[in-house]
Amino acid sequence: MDISQKIAALASRAREQLDHIVNEESTKNAMVMPFIQSLGYDVFNPTEVLPEFTADVGLKKGEKVDYAIKNDGVLSILVECKPRTTDLANAQFSQLYRYFNCTEAKFAILTNGIEYRFYSDLDDTNRLDTRPFFTFRLADYNERDIEELKKFAKPVFDVDAILSTANRLKYTNLAKVSFGKLLKEPPREFIKFLAQDFYDGRMTQQVLDEFTPIVRDAMSQYIKEQISQRLKSALASTTGEEPTIAAGTLVDKSESAAAIKAEDDIVTTQEEIDGYNMVRAIVSSEVAPERVFMRDAKTYCAVLLDNNNRKPICRLHFNSKTLKRLELWENEKQVKHDLATLTDIFSHKEALLATVKSYQ
Repeated sequence: MDISQKIAALASRAREQLDHIVNEESTKNAMVMPFIQSLGYDVFNPTEVLPEFTADVGLKKGEKVDYAIKNDGVLSILVECKPRTTDLANAQFSQLYRYFNCTEAKFAILTNGIEYRFYSDLDDTNRLDTRPFFTFRLADYNERDIEELKKFAKPVFDVDAILSTANRLKYTNLAKVSFGKLLKEPPREFIKFLAQDFYDGRMTQQVLDEFTPIVRDAMSQYIKEQISQRLKSALASTTGEEPTIAAGTLVDKSESAAAIKAEDDIVTTQEEIDGYNMVRAIVSSEVAPERVFMRDAKTYCAVLLDNNNRKPICRLHFNSKTLKRLELWENEKQVKHDLATLTDIFSHKEALLATVKSYQ
C-alpha cells in the first residue's frame, strides 16, 4: 500500500478504536506508532526510531521526548505525544522546544494521535517556531494534505526540499484560517468595503447590521456555485456529455431539477444526483466515467462500477431530513461517515479511489 492507503486505513481504524484510546500510552501504541510506520520508518528499529529519546538540556537532566526519528543515521524529526483528548492549541511542549534547540533535528511534531502539528525554525534559526507550518488531521484531510505528508516519508525525505516550501505553506494555512473566520464573522470594515460597491446610501451602523447576514450568505453561495461549476466542467471534459443514472430505469440529469419518481416508488433526489456526480468526478482519474452508475433504492442510493452490485463504490444515505451519510468499504468493512455538507464527499477521495482500484 502507498502512504494514502495506509493513512486511510489508519483513519478508519482510529474511528473504530477512539473510545478505547484514553491515555498517552494507548495514543502512542494505537495511533502515533502506526502513523510513523506509514511514513516508511521501522518503529521497531531503535537505530531509526528512538523511543523515549533522552538528552541533557542545559540545567535539565534526563528529560525525554517521546520519539526521535533518524534518516540515514542523522537525527531529523522529534515527536512529542499528548493524550488523544488533548487540545493541542493549549498544549505545552517545552521539552520539544528545548530538545529542538540543542539537537540537529530540523523538524518537530506535536501530536495527540489525531492531529499532527509540524514545526521547524523558519522564523529564527535553531529556535522552534511557535506556530506549525503544516497541520495534518487524521479525521479530516484532503489530497493536498497527503502530498505534503509524503515529503516526510523515509524514501524521499529531503530537508532542503521541505524547507523550500514550508514558509509559503505556513502562511497559506494561516491565511486559510483567517479566511474561514472572515466567512463566519465578516468584520464591519469588510462589510462596509463590499457594500460601497452596490449601496449608495449612508453607511450607518443599522445599514451595516442589515448587510452583515446578506454578505455572509452571498459569500457562502458564491463558493458553493464555484464548486458546482467546476464539478460540471470536470464532468463535461471527461465525458463530453451529461451523465446518465441507473435507478431502475436510466434518467438524464437534465430531468433532475425536482425529485424523480421511478415506477417502484423510488425517489431520486437532486442531492443524490449531485452526490453521485461528485463521486463520479473523483473516481474518473482511475476509471472511465461511463463505467460509473447510480442505482437508487428506497433506503439508500448505490454508486456502482460497471453497474455491478458486486462492485459497489459507495452508498449515499440521503433519505433522512436531518442526517446525510456516505457509506464506504474500508478494509473490507462497511463504514458510514456523517456529511455536514455534500462537498464533504471530497474529503473521502482517497477511500473512494482505493475502493475502485481494488476492482481493477
